[in-house]
Amino acid sequence: MSTLKFDDGSVQFRQRLAVSLLSHRTILIRNIRSDSLDCPGMQEHEASFLRLLEKMTNGSRIEINNTGTQLRFKPGVLLGGDVNHTCSGDRSIGWYLEGILPLAPFGKEDLSLQLEGITDGCCDKDPSPDYLKYSILPSFEKFGIGAEADESLPPEIRIIQRGAAPDGIHGKVEFYCPRIKELKPIDITDMGMIKRVRGTVTSCRLPPSSAARVAHSAKGLLHRLLPDVWIHTNPNTTKQCGGLTSPGLSLVLAGESTTGVILSAECCLNPKQERGAELPEDLGQRGAAMLLEEVRRGGCIDTSAQSLILLLMCLGPEDVARVRIGTLSHYTIESLRLFKKALGVEFKVRPDHDSQTVLLSCLGTGFQNMAKAST
Repeated sequence: MSTLKFDDGSVQFRQRLAVSLLSHRTILIRNIRSDSLDCPGMQEHEASFLRLLEKMTNGSRIEINNTGTQLRFKPGVLLGGDVNHTCSGDRSIGWYLEGILPLAPFGKEDLSLQLEGITDGCCDKDPSPDYLKYSILPSFEKFGIGAEADESLPPEIRIIQRGAAPDGIHGKVEFYCPRIKELKPIDITDMGMIKRVRGTVTSCRLPPSSAARVAHSAKGLLHRLLPDVWIHTNPNTTKQCGGLTSPGLSLVLAGESTTGVILSAECCLNPKQERGAELPEDLGQRGAAMLLEEVRRGGCIDTSAQSLILLLMCLGPEDVARVRIGTLSHYTIESLRLFKKALGVEFKVRPDHDSQTVLLSCLGTGFQNMAKAST
């Protein structure tokens, strides 16, 4: 098959590599920060992600030029199994997890992955493991991943040890995902009404009262709309964080509707701000308002999870899959162009003016995990 060529640098770096592995097509990426005078070429976290893919596959070939501005990736076969990886300190564990999630179900064996690095404090640019646990994993079961409890355990993300940015590089996260033969088509178009909200407040090297203040503030706003709100507090001492970590405070909220739709939002203290620039009460109010904004948009999946769900729809059987989305993000629009170029899947986009939402439907490619034996 022809080589996929991209000349716009590191845009959609992880997703392009994932699509390359799933479509078995070589990918060539040029002009990776070629205009940058300070740090041209690939950065440490991107090279670390390539090393992670190398551990998860067999036969992958990676060619990088001397300046690091050009990458040729020839995909191998996804293996699964036990994988351990230490992430670079400039991006969080969630950045790596989000990148390998579409690959996890299609290995030769069930994937058991342990990552070490930063877990919290980067939610302005990276999803946290808690957010992926609340938002993405329930969507996996709708595609049939881990839905059959008799065969294997469901997908799971476990935070073993916390580490807040920028110094908490010794956080540990375990991710388990069962292999699957093929995905199921989805039809998620009914938003329903939000019936309950669950959440977690995580603090590192801060008094336990800080986490309680965040939870109390968030519940104060959400209780005006519904009574069933429960937010768990998870304070972590310096010893529990492995001895070396920066102070951190984060909030993850998930609302479940009457039709089983789950919408999530997260926020955290900015580690670059001065201490005391944002009070715990302000953080709780901001997190609750972000969840309410997701609900207002009216979609059936989070804004941050759109591209991953649409990619899994492309890999589904040769049947129609539909989903309702509130507002298409710019990243999702670029992803739709990538899926058309690499997988040949074109989505039908139909706006629903009554609910101010967008209905997306496509015909899957019938992708099957050939490494998994038929039963």
